[in-house]
Amino acid sequence: MSTRRRQIREKVLQGLYAYELSQEPVELILETIVNDLKREPEVFDLAKALFLKVIETKDEVDALIKGRVANWEFSRIAVIDKIVLRISICELLYFDDIPPKVSINEAIEIARRYSTEKSDKFVNGVLDSVLDDLKKSGRMKKSGRGLLETTTKKHTAT
Repeated sequence: MSTRRRQIREKVLQGLYAYELSQEPVELILETIVNDLKREPEVFDLAKALFLKVIETKDEVDALIKGRVANWEFSRIAVIDKIVLRISICELLYFDDIPPKVSINEAIEIARRYSTEKSDKFVNGVLDSVLDDLKKSGRMKKSGRGLLETTTKKHTAT
């Protein structure tokens, strides 16, 4: 499932990017972009759940991002970076079975692959900071082996 999870995240990124730019109805985006995952119901269900949760919690997650990028105008953050951050923070908050380290490492890799030259460092810095804040505020609801490990800072970012 781990390689499938990368594909799920990439599909969700594509769907959220299309939604962000087109403002088409959610159902249409799901139908056109995420629908090809339907042949594997478990994969489709996870992609759909993540896609919808990111849209549902956008304001809450954006507030967390804004709190960590004080030196940046939020509107100037690359769209792909914002979406990658939203997906990862949503996983940190609402997908209890995904270890924080996995969410952050996946976000870094996807940012490296799809965004700007410095996006991986930026995304890593923001996510490490958000993760620290979530732990301190008690908002992390992860349990089980490996789910509360601290992340290894790969970069000094932002």
